[in-house]
Amino acid sequence: MAKKAVASLQKGEGRNHTKCIKMLKTENGYQFAEEMVLNEKVKEFFAKK
Repeated sequence: MAKKAVASLQKGEGRNHTKCIKMLKTENGYQFAEEMVLNEKVKEFFAKK
């Protein structure tokens, strides 16, 4: 199944998105924010806190 999902992202509209992972520091340690973002919005994703 994983191969099928990855293959579908490589064709068509999947190329317009990027998977972004951002590390956020909290008082208890670190958390990770993970999101599928349009290529044009990547900088905005990393700019917001």
